[in-house]
Amino acid sequence: MKIPGLLSILLLLGGAAQAAELRLTSGSTERTWQTEELLGHPQAQQIEIAEDVSYRRTMSYRAVPLASLLEGVEAGDHLQAVALDGFAAELPAALLLGKRGARAWLAIEEPTRPWPPLAPGKPSAGPFYLVWQNPEAGQVGPEQWPYQLAQIRTLAPVAERFPQLLPATDADAQSQAGFAQFQKHCMACHRLNAAGDSAFGPDLNIPHNPTEYFAGDFLQRYIRDPQSLRRWPQGRMPGFSETQLSDVEMAQLLAYLRHMAKRKTTAE
Repeated sequence: MKIPGLLSILLLLGGAAQAAELRLTSGSTERTWQTEELLGHPQAQQIEIAEDVSYRRTMSYRAVPLASLLEGVEAGDHLQAVALDGFAAELPAALLLGKRGARAWLAIEEPTRPWPPLAPGKPSAGPFYLVWQNPEAGQVGPEQWPYQLAQIRTLAPVAERFPQLLPATDADAQSQAGFAQFQKHCMACHRLNAAGDSAFGPDLNIPHNPTEYFAGDFLQRYIRDPQSLRRWPQGRMPGFSETQLSDVEMAQLLAYLRHMAKRKTTAE
């Protein structure tokens, strides 16, 4: 079995954007970047992000192509981006390294030009935020835009790290395809069968799977627009539109969840 190399990007905060630093480690190579260094990086430039997922409008950022910081990472590697609140997005390295189509950027909050708060009384998306140009070209989902970025590291694939997430070998094609949808859209916030790295949202199988307590089409409606069913100002789950999660993909995800409701287990 391949032992994955480690790439970690640790965000150390001193309470303000100007105190932030990134430590990049790949194998035996390590480098620490201060905010000011990243802002002055040779490839840093001002970019415009249309329909920013977090701010829901066009935003302009000083940013560096993320690929330029991922020295030693190969296209076949699997990466995980972790935010300060425990949000953990699973990302194929090939998507982050791409220079055509969807392109990943590390946006850096400038101390003299702070970004707006994400909501009244909330902090900004800074000091570091993974943003995308042409996300539709890579089918980049909203969970793949981690803000307040704390760590990026190479890991073994999800199926290898957490076998208790796997559907049965004789599961139907819909359930098998739904496992990929779960990894892309749900694992950033949720665990299942107590498996996963996120510490953000509730487990989706223990003690109960949402397919067990949402009747009719209410689970699909909840995924599309959580606030339409549970009016909760503190709710942080985003809605997934048909452009982000198609009806076909939604059916696959629901098939996976229904299948896993019969495969309850916990990590040893």
